[in-house]
Amino acid sequence: MLDELAPFLIHWLITSISLWVASHLFRGIRFADTSSLVVAALLLGLANAIVKPLLIVLTLPLTILTFGGFLLVINALMLSLVSWLVSGFTVSGFWTAFFASIFLALFSFVLSAYLLGGSSSHQIEMPHSGMWL
Repeated sequence: MLDELAPFLIHWLITSISLWVASHLFRGIRFADTSSLVVAALLLGLANAIVKPLLIVLTLPLTILTFGGFLLVINALMLSLVSWLVSGFTVSGFWTAFFASIFLALFSFVLSAYLLGGSSSHQIEMPHSGMWL
């Protein structure tokens, strides 16, 4: 169980830093205090793990029709949902949530690649015999 705690805490830290940076770049995103930032990061992770897959399945025809573009709307909805649930976290409108969610995805990706070093414990190696089967 403790082996799974470290990656969870690292991703929580990455989400918290990303939200903090987004609040300084986008005027429409505000945090009342540090605790609302930390709770918002935790809730955003939970919403992305639980609610987002359900929305993706429910809106699959629309997502396919827009070649995946509707996933950006779902990301914005997740950010808006978290701002509605956390009292010290505000997002001014849909378009702020839309562009902030794009920024959060890109910045979190870059930050996790930097912090985790891009290494993976599940590397695929070529068999020594040269045959895959």
